[in-house]
Amino acid sequence: MILDTDGLKPIYIQIAEWLESEILHGNFQVDEKVYSQYKLADLYNINPATAAKGLTKLAEEGILYDKRGLGKFVSAKAKELIVDKRRNQTLKNLVNDLVTEAGRLELSEEDTIKLVRDAWKGEKG
Repeated sequence: MILDTDGLKPIYIQIAEWLESEILHGNFQVDEKVYSQYKLADLYNINPATAAKGLTKLAEEGILYDKRGLGKFVSAKAKELIVDKRRNQTLKNLVNDLVTEAGRLELSEEDTIKLVRDAWKGEKG
């Protein structure tokens, strides 16, 4: 992953989202230890406090849990929580943006749905 240090999204959020993606892709399994704040800081040349903030965010959401003195580990419900969060937040926001832009361009509902179907076919094909 390459951090976007010039973008609007805070680095700790980028770290958290990257770890979520790693969990979804199976690179971290349930009850497996994830990278420490110091390892993340070293990997991405960031402040350990910034990395810790990303890890803490995931722990607060129940995606990670803490074993005192050992680090943070992937929770049993991590994948379910991530999918639910991304479906109900990220995808809804993207769909709302799509519908808003389609309205500005005076596209019909059918034309907008066709765009989504075509994109889906391109992604799956």
